[in-house]
Amino acid sequence: MDRKLFDILACPICKGPLVEARESHELVCRADRLAYPIRDGIPVMLEEEARHLNLDDPLLER
Repeated sequence: MDRKLFDILACPICKGPLVEARESHELVCRADRLAYPIRDGIPVMLEEEARHLNLDDPLLER
């Protein structure tokens, strides 16, 4: 994903920061426990497309 694009993206729900999970091709909002998919290099920033993460999901570790 383009670094400039990543720098301006925020969670559409809480407007908080996102963490890139390269191995799963997702952007993770740790505050809302959501993982937004990246498809063909384009982040899909829709709440209904996001995957809900369990509290013990490794993507939530700091």
